[in-house]
Amino acid sequence: MADTDIADGQDRNAAFRAFQTYRATTRFGSLDGLRCLSILAVLWHHSPLTPAYLDDLQLAGRGFAGVDFFFVLSGFLITTLLLREETVKGSFSLRGFYTRRILRIVPVYFLVVTLAAAYFIGWKGQGKWAELLPYYYLFLSNFLVGDIPLLDPTWSLAVEEQYYLIWPLILLILPRRWIVPALLLAIALNVAGGAGALARLGIEAFDIGILHIALPTATYAPILMGSLLAVIMHTPRGFAAVHAICGPRPAAVLWMLAVLLSLQFLPFDLNGWPNLVLHMAMMLTLASLVVREDNGLFAVLGWGPVRRIGQVSYGIYLYHLFALHFATVGLAALGVVNGWAIFVCYTAVSVLIADLSFRLFETRFLALGRTEKRPQKKPG
Repeated sequence: MADTDIADGQDRNAAFRAFQTYRATTRFGSLDGLRCLSILAVLWHHSPLTPAYLDDLQLAGRGFAGVDFFFVLSGFLITTLLLREETVKGSFSLRGFYTRRILRIVPVYFLVVTLAAAYFIGWKGQGKWAELLPYYYLFLSNFLVGDIPLLDPTWSLAVEEQYYLIWPLILLILPRRWIVPALLLAIALNVAGGAGALARLGIEAFDIGILHIALPTATYAPILMGSLLAVIMHTPRGFAAVHAICGPRPAAVLWMLAVLLSLQFLPFDLNGWPNLVLHMAMMLTLASLVVREDNGLFAVLGWGPVRRIGQVSYGIYLYHLFALHFATVGLAALGVVNGWAIFVCYTAVSVLIADLSFRLFETRFLALGRTEKRPQKKPG
């Protein structure tokens, strides 16, 4: 037997062992750390520091890409959870899935929307915002032209909820051999829409009342790419292909570097193919974090404080504009207008509020979700 045949056999055996370990992993140790990096990017993006660095460093103006990383991560985890439940039970429970998602997403989201509405519409008397309020509760804020103050970030929650509503139904109904082609088609249509190709075919945005339905340019591609990664990695053959390019320990560092370089050097307008390049780099970075637990970034992403920030990142995302408002007003009253001081202060306040919310409010609803019988713990 040739040496190359022996080497190929060893590679296949290593990939299969890695696949078995991957399928047995119920919580990926680096993903809370990835959530931390993503939410810190969002906090930076909304801080007063961003404009100060734009002329010298394009990367500094792209903290919004942290939301895209959240999308890729969400699509991967949700699809992995559903596929693994199906493997164990023969099918997955739509009722169980929707119950757990509602208990995780809705209570704190509705709380934040209600607080903002009560303050601006009730306390401040800004009745002009009242007509927008129902669309927040219906998770349609991604199609609103304007936003109730402090609720700008809710557009991404609307995208996720629309995905949660539709994707499990598609996964349940569509034959497995059609899943990958369907995902590739949906991603291609979304990317083409961002590039303006669909508009040239007459598929354009339209209005329904105060909603502006811009499906050709809506941000669905990254969450679908995360789903695609999960589907590919669920089979030994697909996992082996991913393992070949993401399995080496340094791969996580290299793919994360590819994300940073993409953010720095891609064209200013990310719509179309630049978004595809960026999301591909994010997808491969995520793959390198889950294909092996001892990846090259685990020393950073697995650090306790980093993981804790990632665990409460959903709350940080919802509360951070409130914290920015309080920190800016409070520091200004003390005569402090320094951008770094505001950034550090509002980041700390965001984390504090989110941590308290998680401990005192959100965990009560999560406990209800744990009463649902599940074949295994949720990967993540």
